Amino acid sequence: MANFETQSESGIVLDRRQLITGATALGLSAAFGSMSALAQSTVKKGGTLRLGMEGGSASDSLDPSTYADAIARVCSLMFWNQLVEIDAKGNATPELAESWEAKPGAAEWIFNIRKGIAFTSGKTLDADDVIFSLNMHRGETKSPAKGLLAQITDITKLSANQISIKLSGGNADLPYVLTDYHLMIVPNGTKDFSKPDGTGAFTLVEWQPGVRVVAKRKPGNYWKPNRGNFDTVELRYILDAPARTQAVMTGQVDAINKLDPKTATLVSKAPNVTVVRTKAAGNRYSFVAHRDKTPYSNNDLILGLKYGIDRQKIINTVFGGYASLGNDHLIGPTLKYYDASQPQRPHDPDKAAFHFKKAGVTSPLELLVSEGAYSGATDSGVLFQESVKKAGTTLDVKRVSGDGYWDNVWLKQPFSAVYWSPRPTVDMQVSTTFLSDAAWNDTRWKRPDFDKLVVAARAELNEAKRAKMYSDAQHMVSDDGGMICFAVGDFLDAHAKNLHGLEPHPRFDLSDNRLPEKGWFA
Repeated sequence: MANFETQSESGIVLDRRQLITGATALGLSAAFGSMSALAQSTVKKGGTLRLGMEGGSASDSLDPSTYADAIARVCSLMFWNQLVEIDAKGNATPELAESWEAKPGAAEWIFNIRKGIAFTSGKTLDADDVIFSLNMHRGETKSPAKGLLAQITDITKLSANQISIKLSGGNADLPYVLTDYHLMIVPNGTKDFSKPDGTGAFTLVEWQPGVRVVAKRKPGNYWKPNRGNFDTVELRYILDAPARTQAVMTGQVDAINKLDPKTATLVSKAPNVTVVRTKAAGNRYSFVAHRDKTPYSNNDLILGLKYGIDRQKIINTVFGGYASLGNDHLIGPTLKYYDASQPQRPHDPDKAAFHFKKAGVTSPLELLVSEGAYSGATDSGVLFQESVKKAGTTLDVKRVSGDGYWDNVWLKQPFSAVYWSPRPTVDMQVSTTFLSDAAWNDTRWKRPDFDKLVVAARAELNEAKRAKMYSDAQHMVSDDGGMICFAVGDFLDAHAKNLHGLEPHPRFDLSDNRLPEKGWFA
């Protein structure tokens, strides 16, 4: 797309959008007409899209309340839709919600549901389906989206195609909240997700978690113009980065996610492959420590680790320079309310040694890493080990299996590697991870004053005041939280040159995980 990408001398497609404003869209424009007239005229139907992906395991499920990684997200968006979609500029745009508006104070919202949209079963979408789908993530549930929806006090059916959502306080970002990838719209009363009944472009043919997924296009015209073009989609689990790269280079697959940054420049020179880069919008690469467990409850120990890690060396060595410095929170530079004035924490062995001594560190610390956490986690851990050694502290790096990593290590072990996918707003990013009662509070950091600040910020309509509150929140997490976020990665996808529709996107790779819906072959 000419508006968002350009070809560099290296052959990499670059995202040259300006920093995303993040302003809340009121959903009054069509979400599906973003392609230029030329692109629309050349869209073709047919063919089999073959994807090779990292980001899943044999424990994957199609139950929306369980999604934790990329493959489940891509699969879900083949079968289901959401109320709201994030476009390539980072704006909230209509999907199954045709339009919406907030009442004064943003504590009540009215959503108008599209008419005439059918599920695979033939049932027509209505307000009851939407209410049921949202309520699946409220009340008694283990869904990670529960915290995001905690502010909702009531969802009411106003008519067959209109609902009211009332909140305990104002939230100017509610349309963005409804883009969370767990919030798929399913038929009212759904209990079995193994046979997806959705409004998406495809139906499920084969589901082998950890191996492959096959889907086929529904007969007839998809309700979104120029989307849902492939006859078949085959998604293969290829967790090994070199194997994924080899697969796209040799034409075994048409597109891959999470291209190894160390090989990205080389791959971009291949005559049959295009590399798509979205700068500083990708995964937040981190090590997380449980602040409620000794010795990590001591903030001097945490500060020693934060000053001890050589972030730039890891970025250069492990990520080939395709990342930006992280500052121990998850707010990336493409998000509105990112505080660019916050000093970047440097690599300072002397300061690290001071804090380690103050903390009384006497025994080795154990860090669990796995390529199942993210590609490069092991090498990042080894470089971390080397850098804190200069500050007089021993860090034992233990590599564990990637199979079941997110079930057996993350959230359970006191010090481990983790990546965080970007969220479209600061509130969603911090609410998902750092609020005391967040289901995915993987540092077990709890500060009531932080919770109060975030809740107040989301309801604040004065831009200057809201910016100051989110700035304070970033400082609090960076200075006191248990996350060592050392890098904000670039998204790096690679695809065959005859595949179109894969564009840079500020939220997720593979066109916001929607390549099966958005793409086509020339």
